[in-house]
Amino acid sequence: MFNLLSWKDNLRVTIADVAREAGVSAMTVSRALRDPDKVSEKTRAKIRAVVDRLGYVPDPAASALATGKTNVIGVIVPSVTNNVFSDVMRGIYEVAEGSIWQIQLGNSRYSPLEEENLVRTFLSQRPAGLILSGLDQSNETSRLLRSADCRIVQIMECGPDPYDLMIGFSHVEGSAAATRHLVSAGYRKPGYIAARLDPRSQRRLAGFRKAAEKAGVFEPGRIVTTPRPSTVTLGCELVADLLSKAPDTDAVLCNNDDLALGALFECQRRGLRVPEDIGICGFNDLEMMAVANPPISSVRTFRLDMGREALRMLTEALAGVEPDRPIVDLGYEVMPRRSTARNG
Repeated sequence: MFNLLSWKDNLRVTIADVAREAGVSAMTVSRALRDPDKVSEKTRAKIRAVVDRLGYVPDPAASALATGKTNVIGVIVPSVTNNVFSDVMRGIYEVAEGSIWQIQLGNSRYSPLEEENLVRTFLSQRPAGLILSGLDQSNETSRLLRSADCRIVQIMECGPDPYDLMIGFSHVEGSAAATRHLVSAGYRKPGYIAARLDPRSQRRLAGFRKAAEKAGVFEPGRIVTTPRPSTVTLGCELVADLLSKAPDTDAVLCNNDDLALGALFECQRRGLRVPEDIGICGFNDLEMMAVANPPISSVRTFRLDMGREALRMLTEALAGVEPDRPIVDLGYEVMPRRSTARNG
């Protein structure tokens, strides 16, 4: 017998079709798909079998009209190629796996205007929540977020005035701690190199300056920055510029680990001994830092945990369970390795 609801049918299968085939109400189908714990296991199995047979795909637009929300959580990050944000996304997807929540990813490419456009797009789709990076949104993006009808988690930083929830750490204090580590290791003429100069990079530079001034070792001529995107090759170039400006530099704090690896390569090419002639410290503590030769000191940031906890905070809030603290500071950890072991 020809089945009007077979795969040969070109019409979209509706929730009413599923309900009719399963012998239940459309409300029961909706509840089984959106809140399965409220439906018996036997009924869920029957509905799932019909859904699979008919190829039913829920319509998020229809769901949004019916409930005012979708099951979509929008995530906006400034880069999808940077390992830092890859780790954050891995944590988010780990928690989302097997749940009702669907993650939609937006890449702002470090552009405030693109971030504003992405926020507008996500909010027009009535998401359950948003996760976005940083504290430095444009005035218009901030206005949109403060009036948004969804829960929001800011990640990667901690600040005093979140839109809703926040999880991260202090880039200023992390960089200051790394600077203090260089000073305690015996370096008295530290320099600093940085790329891209987004707000987080600028805060790390502020942390270096704060700690270096307090230790009496700050010298403006030992700072080299560029708005160019960070790469290992750029790390070679920046430390070369630093050493040409200030050849007596005896340590360099790098804005991130790509630059630190490039700095190591350039120092080795010049015949400089690391850590005896010059110390090198990175930021983020990517895997390559521990396996470089010599292993490179870095500031460890807890990116995977940040992604996991951001989604947990958001989904618990959506379930009506408010976090004990709206701002969670995961902290950081300076990881001393051979590249800064001048005294050891």
